[in-house]
Amino acid sequence: MPERTTSLFTRDSTAILFLILPILFTVLSFFYFTYPLDEEIISLLPIPLFASLVLLLIGFIFKQSSWGGKARILGWLLFAFYWATQAQTLYYAEQEDLFNAAVCLIGLYVLSYFSYHEWDALRKKETIPCLYWLAGAAAISGLIYFTIELTPLATILIDVVCEQSGWLLNFFTGGGVLINPPHIQYKEAYITIIFACTAVQSMVLFVGMILPISSVPISRRIKGILVTVIPVYFLNLIRNASIVYLVGVNGPGFFGMAHNIIGKGGSLVALIILLFIVIKIVPELFDEILSIADLPKRNGPIEHFLKNMLGE
Repeated sequence: MPERTTSLFTRDSTAILFLILPILFTVLSFFYFTYPLDEEIISLLPIPLFASLVLLLIGFIFKQSSWGGKARILGWLLFAFYWATQAQTLYYAEQEDLFNAAVCLIGLYVLSYFSYHEWDALRKKETIPCLYWLAGAAAISGLIYFTIELTPLATILIDVVCEQSGWLLNFFTGGGVLINPPHIQYKEAYITIIFACTAVQSMVLFVGMILPISSVPISRRIKGILVTVIPVYFLNLIRNASIVYLVGVNGPGFFGMAHNIIGKGGSLVALIILLFIVIKIVPELFDEILSIADLPKRNGPIEHFLKNMLGE
């Protein structure tokens, strides 16, 4: 019994690190990575960002090996660390957008939780297929997204989306829209199109979710990508044009309502509808998502620790 207790204590003590780390990241997010970020910090952030994504990609490619599992453990933690640096930026740089900042902070714990399950599975020599898929999804979508964002491709895409959004608004209003990329002006609205307005994050999310499902024939995966990426792009043009129109008609003070409530609410509804559509084409995607929801049922050390704390 004493030997078993010592083993349990060691196991739980190691597991608890996966709770301590996201708490530490949260503290850093509030007190160290304040807005605006120091230029030196900004210049260094691509290092942990791309290191995390490459580690997750290696872990996805070599999913069955133990060092592939170790790569995923470190990859998730580094990815969580990177997002800890972005919470305040997401809040202040996007007109005090509480939703994005909250999702970012919650993500620190979610990503650390994935890392914890990788560690637990490696310790038990178990396989958790949905974690392989998650690593592939994060690596593929992240590498595409940040490669675009951190290169001149971002400026090109912003200008294209700005012009097309302006043309669309001009078509429906019958004129009066001034387009000077990255700016659109209509009546009282003077809107700057930024990278987040290109919907790249939504498009690469679908690509990242669908492409790593190796059990699905490539033709079906391509079909699933096409029926999501193309509608997302055009729906985003409508979203941008609608925001400019609403602000133009109601005044600059209406921007928060138009962008954060109406625009993001509409985008969320559209993404949910597209998710249901793609699940009809690639039902295996739904299986992967359900498997993530089953992770707490593994009853690992953290789950045991929390149950002991709650007296269950």
